[in-house]
Amino acid sequence: MQRFYEKYFIFLILLVLCCYFISLALALHHKNLGTDPNTVERIKQTGTLRLITTRSVNTFYLYQDAPTGFEYDLAREFARYLNVDLDVVTPGWNHLFVYLDQGKGDFIAAGLAITKENLGKAVFSIPYMNIQQRIVHHSLIFGPKNIDDLAGRTIHVRRNTSYHSRLKEIKAAGIDVNYILHDNIPTEDLIAMVNDREIKFTIADSNIALLNQRYFPDIAIGIPVQKKESLAWAVQKNDVEMLKEINRFFLYAKEKGILKQIIEQYYTNTRDFDISEVKTFHERINTHLPRFQDIIEKEAANHGFDWRLIAAVVYQESRLDPDAISFTNVKGLMQVTHATAREMGIKNRANPQQSIQAGIKYLNQMYEKFYQIEDEYQRMLFALASYNVGYGHVKDAMAIARQKGLNPLHWQSLKKTLPLLSKPEIYQKTRHGYARGWEPVHYVERILTYYDILRQIDFS
Repeated sequence: MQRFYEKYFIFLILLVLCCYFISLALALHHKNLGTDPNTVERIKQTGTLRLITTRSVNTFYLYQDAPTGFEYDLAREFARYLNVDLDVVTPGWNHLFVYLDQGKGDFIAAGLAITKENLGKAVFSIPYMNIQQRIVHHSLIFGPKNIDDLAGRTIHVRRNTSYHSRLKEIKAAGIDVNYILHDNIPTEDLIAMVNDREIKFTIADSNIALLNQRYFPDIAIGIPVQKKESLAWAVQKNDVEMLKEINRFFLYAKEKGILKQIIEQYYTNTRDFDISEVKTFHERINTHLPRFQDIIEKEAANHGFDWRLIAAVVYQESRLDPDAISFTNVKGLMQVTHATAREMGIKNRANPQQSIQAGIKYLNQMYEKFYQIEDEYQRMLFALASYNVGYGHVKDAMAIARQKGLNPLHWQSLKKTLPLLSKPEIYQKTRHGYARGWEPVHYVERILTYYDILRQIDFS
């Protein structure tokens, strides 16, 4: 009997060792294939979420050494949702799925459309945005009127994209379209080439085309070449838990308004913004801004503000014209009132340096009043609205937001409640009364558009 137990014990040890080596082999196998099924567990254990993306305005880029971009901001919210840090890897476009397969990142967020070709490479989350592929051409060049009119034209697109796939379909349908493929070049670079008339045509998703029209106002957004498509994040095919986690996050982000906030931050006014005004802005950046740039940079630095944001405010106030006078008799680059000029200690509102000094000092005063808002970006939006319509009216709008169950410390709430200050049944119950509440909303949104344009310009 004793020998039986000895043999049984030895058998158990061998069995355990076999199981251990099998598990180790499987783990190594998964690691080599980049198909670790426990991605979510690894993320929580390491405290790091790894984003695979590209470098572009709508995905990820650095501004003043700080990361930004639509996909990055959304991924950062995902990391906060998981209570982990976010790490970013940016291979070229052609290597996105390679990095995913090799386990060099946990998911791809790079403006990927859910296409038949992409579905063969990964699995996709629920969509977060709908887009449509559109022809982009210079405004001085006649674009195609329909799909058949693509015949004989040459379109430049990036290789292995949904644009590439669509052009192959069009050509297979018998339309003799020509296309030139580029490797690992961002769509925005091809749009820049159209703007500079180096090439005649490219294709871009509607959101990318609209966003880049701010920076390249000479482009025209032409006909759609595809039905509407959905953008989503991608994970490895067998990564079921990661897919579930991403989908749960998107539902959470939609419910809490996080997704809407980020979309509006990047794409608000892209459809409605007057493109002729954007062209005027670009012209005045070259003709007027150099005269005042040093003053703006110096005074902005005194208060810790980004000078490009202040330049956007100056343009919104006066179109960079130091002799500007409004119908309410506010004057100068920052349109300072008599009362504000006295309060800020300046004597000549028409003097560019004094006007900028007073305007920035007053803006900083508004900024300091919203100390309870922890997010610096949100805090600045409240300060800008107060600069335009007055601190008291912004406080009234915050009170209305609170009454309506909205977050009074969030700009998205004020976009809803500020316009209500023009309604008698609302403003009669407020402390500071009537205000043209839609004006500060437009004011802030326009400044953000100008600021976004300035952030993409190299002033060095």
